Amino acid sequence: MRTKLIAGNWKMNNTPSQGVALINEIKETANAASCDVVVCTPYICLPAAVQAANGSKIAVSAENMHFEDKGAFTGEISAAMLKEVGVTYTVIGHSERREYFAETDKTVNLKTIKALENDIVPIVCVGESLEQRESGVAFDFIAMQVKLALNGISAEDAKKVVIAYEPIWAIGTGKTATDEQANEVCAFIRQQITALYGTDVADTMRILYGGSMNAGNAAGLLAQSDIDGGLIGGASLKAPDFCTIINAATNA
Repeated sequence: MRTKLIAGNWKMNNTPSQGVALINEIKETANAASCDVVVCTPYICLPAAVQAANGSKIAVSAENMHFEDKGAFTGEISAAMLKEVGVTYTVIGHSERREYFAETDKTVNLKTIKALENDIVPIVCVGESLEQRESGVAFDFIAMQVKLALNGISAEDAKKVVIAYEPIWAIGTGKTATDEQANEVCAFIRQQITALYGTDVADTMRILYGGSMNAGNAAGLLAQSDIDGGLIGGASLKAPDFCTIINAATNA
Protein backbone atom coordinates (compact mmCIF):
# COMPACT_ATOMS: atom_id res chain seq x y z
CA MET A 1 0.00 0.00 0.00
CA ARG A 2 1.26 3.48 -0.91
CA THR A 3 1.14 6.03 1.91
CA LYS A 4 -1.11 8.92 0.93
CA LEU A 5 0.59 12.32 0.58
CA ILE A 6 -1.15 15.66 1.10
CA ALA A 7 0.95 18.62 -0.04
CA GLY A 8 -0.25 22.19 0.43
CA ASN A 9 1.11 24.55 -2.24
CA TRP A 10 0.91 28.07 -0.84
CA LYS A 11 2.05 29.71 -4.10
CA MET A 12 2.77 33.44 -3.54
CA ASN A 13 0.85 33.63 -0.28
CA ASN A 14 1.77 33.96 3.42
CA THR A 15 4.53 35.95 5.03
CA PRO A 16 6.87 33.96 7.30
CA SER A 17 4.82 34.80 10.41
CA GLN A 18 1.55 33.92 8.66
CA GLY A 19 3.08 30.64 7.52
CA VAL A 20 4.18 29.76 11.05
CA ALA A 21 0.66 30.47 12.33
CA LEU A 22 -0.84 28.20 9.66
CA ILE A 23 1.59 25.37 10.42
CA ASN A 24 0.77 25.61 14.11
CA GLU A 25 -2.94 25.35 13.29
CA ILE A 26 -2.54 22.15 11.26
CA LYS A 27 0.13 20.50 13.40
CA GLU A 28 -2.18 18.52 15.67
CA THR A 29 -4.14 17.07 12.75
CA ALA A 30 -0.97 16.27 10.81
CA ASN A 31 0.60 14.50 13.80
CA ALA A 32 -2.47 12.28 14.19
CA ALA A 33 -2.69 11.46 10.47
CA SER A 34 -1.63 8.24 8.79
CA CYS A 35 -0.76 10.14 5.59
CA ASP A 36 2.32 12.24 4.88
CA VAL A 37 1.79 16.00 5.13
CA VAL A 38 3.90 18.58 3.30
CA VAL A 39 3.71 22.37 3.11
CA CYS A 40 5.18 23.96 -0.03
CA THR A 41 6.15 27.52 0.84
CA PRO A 42 7.69 30.57 -0.83
CA TYR A 43 11.47 30.73 -0.44
CA ILE A 44 11.29 33.52 2.13
CA CYS A 45 9.11 31.35 4.39
CA LEU A 46 11.23 28.18 4.28
CA PRO A 47 13.49 28.69 7.35
CA ALA A 48 10.57 29.75 9.56
CA ALA A 49 8.41 26.91 8.23
CA VAL A 50 11.11 24.31 8.92
CA GLN A 51 11.52 25.63 12.46
CA ALA A 52 7.74 25.67 13.06
CA ALA A 53 7.36 22.12 11.72
CA ASN A 54 10.30 20.76 13.73
CA GLY A 55 9.25 17.83 15.90
CA SER A 56 6.01 17.32 13.97
CA LYS A 57 5.11 15.03 11.06
CA ILE A 58 4.96 18.01 8.69
CA ALA A 59 7.66 18.14 6.01
CA VAL A 60 8.59 21.34 4.20
CA SER A 61 8.87 21.77 0.44
CA ALA A 62 10.11 24.52 -1.83
CA GLU A 63 7.91 25.57 -4.73
CA ASN A 64 10.78 25.49 -7.22
CA MET A 65 14.60 25.22 -7.45
CA HIS A 66 17.37 25.68 -10.00
CA PHE A 67 19.17 22.80 -11.70
CA GLU A 68 22.70 24.19 -11.27
CA ASP A 69 24.69 23.92 -8.05
CA LYS A 70 25.77 27.58 -8.07
CA GLY A 71 26.52 30.43 -10.43
CA ALA A 72 25.34 33.68 -11.97
CA PHE A 73 21.62 32.96 -11.76
CA THR A 74 20.23 36.02 -10.01
CA GLY A 75 17.10 35.30 -8.04
CA GLU A 76 17.47 31.50 -8.15
CA ILE A 77 17.89 28.97 -5.33
CA SER A 78 19.99 25.79 -5.47
CA ALA A 79 19.25 22.35 -4.09
CA ALA A 80 22.14 22.68 -1.61
CA MET A 81 20.61 25.89 -0.24
CA LEU A 82 17.27 24.16 0.24
CA LYS A 83 18.86 21.13 1.86
CA GLU A 84 20.84 23.19 4.36
CA VAL A 85 17.72 24.87 5.74
CA GLY A 86 15.96 21.51 6.14
CA VAL A 87 13.79 21.31 3.03
CA THR A 88 13.03 17.72 1.98
CA TYR A 89 10.68 18.19 -1.01
CA THR A 90 10.41 20.56 -3.95
CA VAL A 91 7.68 21.16 -6.52
CA ILE A 92 8.99 21.00 -10.08
CA GLY A 93 7.28 22.07 -13.30
CA HIS A 94 4.04 23.42 -11.87
CA SER A 95 1.78 24.60 -14.67
CA GLU A 96 2.14 28.19 -13.48
CA ARG A 97 5.94 27.89 -13.75
CA ARG A 98 5.56 26.43 -17.24
CA GLU A 99 3.05 29.06 -18.40
CA TYR A 100 4.40 32.23 -16.78
CA PHE A 101 8.13 31.56 -16.34
CA ALA A 102 9.12 29.56 -19.44
CA GLU A 103 9.66 26.25 -17.62
CA THR A 104 10.24 23.51 -20.19
CA ASP A 105 10.27 19.71 -20.18
CA LYS A 106 14.07 19.96 -20.37
CA THR A 107 14.41 22.15 -17.27
CA VAL A 108 11.89 19.96 -15.44
CA ASN A 109 14.09 16.95 -16.17
CA LEU A 110 17.30 18.73 -15.08
CA LYS A 111 15.67 19.92 -11.85
CA THR A 112 14.30 16.46 -11.11
CA ILE A 113 17.74 14.92 -11.52
CA LYS A 114 19.35 17.60 -9.34
CA ALA A 115 16.75 17.20 -6.60
CA LEU A 116 17.32 13.44 -6.49
CA GLU A 117 21.09 13.96 -6.34
CA ASN A 118 20.54 16.03 -3.20
CA ASP A 119 18.05 13.67 -1.52
CA ILE A 120 15.20 16.10 -2.07
CA VAL A 121 11.92 14.50 -3.16
CA PRO A 122 10.70 16.05 -6.43
CA ILE A 123 6.96 16.58 -6.87
CA VAL A 124 6.84 16.68 -10.65
CA CYS A 125 3.74 18.30 -12.16
CA VAL A 126 2.17 17.23 -15.44
CA GLY A 127 -1.17 18.04 -17.01
CA GLU A 128 -3.10 19.21 -20.02
CA SER A 129 -4.90 22.40 -20.99
CA LEU A 130 -8.60 22.54 -21.78
CA GLU A 131 -7.78 22.87 -25.48
CA GLN A 132 -5.62 19.74 -25.38
CA ARG A 133 -8.31 17.79 -23.55
CA GLU A 134 -11.06 18.85 -25.93
CA SER A 135 -8.94 18.11 -29.01
CA GLY A 136 -8.25 14.56 -27.82
CA VAL A 137 -4.48 14.82 -27.32
CA ALA A 138 -4.43 14.99 -23.51
CA PHE A 139 -3.13 11.46 -22.94
CA ASP A 140 -0.41 11.76 -25.59
CA PHE A 141 0.67 15.08 -24.13
CA ILE A 142 0.82 13.75 -20.57
CA ALA A 143 2.71 10.63 -21.67
CA MET A 144 5.31 12.86 -23.31
CA GLN A 145 5.64 15.05 -20.19
CA VAL A 146 6.15 12.01 -17.96
CA LYS A 147 8.76 10.43 -20.24
CA LEU A 148 10.72 13.65 -20.68
CA ALA A 149 10.63 14.49 -16.96
CA LEU A 150 12.09 11.09 -16.07
CA ASN A 151 14.63 10.91 -18.90
CA GLY A 152 17.93 9.46 -17.65
CA ILE A 153 16.58 8.64 -14.19
CA SER A 154 17.19 5.14 -12.85
CA ALA A 155 14.43 2.85 -11.64
CA GLU A 156 15.68 3.14 -8.04
CA ASP A 157 15.56 6.95 -8.19
CA ALA A 158 12.22 6.93 -10.00
CA LYS A 159 10.66 5.26 -6.96
CA LYS A 160 11.40 8.43 -4.97
CA VAL A 161 9.67 10.74 -7.46
CA VAL A 162 6.14 11.97 -6.79
CA ILE A 163 4.05 12.92 -9.82
CA ALA A 164 1.20 15.40 -9.51
CA TYR A 165 -1.45 15.37 -12.21
CA GLU A 166 -2.83 18.87 -12.52
CA PRO A 167 -5.35 19.47 -15.29
CA ILE A 168 -4.53 23.09 -16.08
CA TRP A 169 -8.17 23.88 -16.78
CA ALA A 170 -9.03 22.95 -13.18
CA ILE A 171 -6.41 25.04 -11.36
CA GLY A 172 -7.69 28.15 -9.65
CA THR A 173 -10.90 28.01 -11.66
CA GLY A 174 -13.04 26.18 -9.14
CA LYS A 175 -13.58 23.48 -11.76
CA THR A 176 -12.47 19.95 -11.05
CA ALA A 177 -12.36 16.71 -12.93
CA THR A 178 -14.83 14.11 -11.75
CA ASP A 179 -13.42 11.46 -9.44
CA GLU A 180 -13.44 9.01 -12.33
CA GLN A 181 -11.78 11.43 -14.79
CA ALA A 182 -9.00 12.22 -12.31
CA ASN A 183 -8.44 8.55 -11.51
CA GLU A 184 -8.41 7.62 -15.20
CA VAL A 185 -5.49 9.97 -15.87
CA CYS A 186 -3.60 8.96 -12.72
CA ALA A 187 -4.00 5.30 -13.75
CA PHE A 188 -2.76 6.21 -17.23
CA ILE A 189 0.32 7.86 -15.71
CA ARG A 190 0.96 4.69 -13.71
CA GLN A 191 0.74 2.71 -16.96
CA GLN A 192 3.43 4.98 -18.43
CA ILE A 193 5.64 4.32 -15.40
CA THR A 194 5.06 0.57 -15.86
CA ALA A 195 6.15 0.83 -19.48
CA LEU A 196 9.27 2.79 -18.51
CA TYR A 197 10.34 0.93 -15.38
CA GLY A 198 8.10 -2.07 -14.70
CA THR A 199 5.40 -2.78 -12.13
CA ASP A 200 7.69 -2.56 -9.09
CA VAL A 201 8.35 1.14 -9.66
CA ALA A 202 4.80 1.85 -10.84
CA ASP A 203 3.32 0.25 -7.73
CA THR A 204 5.69 2.25 -5.50
CA MET A 205 5.43 5.72 -7.07
CA ARG A 206 2.87 8.10 -5.59
CA ILE A 207 0.65 9.97 -8.03
CA LEU A 208 -1.25 12.96 -6.70
CA TYR A 209 -4.22 14.87 -8.05
CA GLY A 210 -3.66 18.61 -8.26
CA GLY A 211 -6.80 20.07 -9.78
CA SER A 212 -8.69 22.16 -7.21
CA MET A 213 -8.98 19.44 -4.57
CA ASN A 214 -10.84 20.93 -1.62
CA ALA A 215 -12.58 20.01 1.62
CA GLY A 216 -15.78 19.14 -0.24
CA ASN A 217 -14.42 16.82 -2.92
CA ALA A 218 -11.29 15.35 -1.27
CA ALA A 219 -12.91 12.22 0.17
CA GLY A 220 -14.26 11.09 -3.20
CA LEU A 221 -11.03 11.78 -5.05
CA LEU A 222 -8.82 10.14 -2.42
CA ALA A 223 -10.96 7.00 -2.44
CA GLN A 224 -9.94 6.32 -6.05
CA SER A 225 -7.56 3.44 -6.77
CA ASP A 226 -4.76 5.42 -8.39
CA ILE A 227 -4.94 8.77 -6.59
CA ASP A 228 -2.34 8.69 -3.83
CA GLY A 229 -2.93 12.16 -2.44
CA GLY A 230 -3.30 15.75 -3.47
CA LEU A 231 -1.30 18.85 -4.37
CA ILE A 232 -3.59 21.40 -2.78
CA GLY A 233 -3.69 25.07 -3.74
CA GLY A 234 -6.24 27.47 -2.25
CA ALA A 235 -7.63 25.03 0.29
CA SER A 236 -4.17 24.65 1.86
CA LEU A 237 -4.29 28.29 2.97
CA LYS A 238 -7.27 27.63 5.25
CA ALA A 239 -6.35 25.45 8.21
CA PRO A 240 -9.83 23.92 8.72
CA ASP A 241 -10.11 22.98 5.03
CA PHE A 242 -6.58 21.59 4.87
CA CYS A 243 -7.19 19.56 8.02
CA THR A 244 -10.37 18.15 6.48
CA ILE A 245 -8.36 17.00 3.45
CA ILE A 246 -5.66 15.46 5.69
CA ASN A 247 -8.36 13.56 7.57
CA ALA A 248 -9.91 12.42 4.28
CA ALA A 249 -6.55 10.97 3.25
CA THR A 250 -6.23 9.20 6.60
CA ASN A 251 -9.68 7.68 6.21
CA ALA A 252 -9.36 6.76 2.51
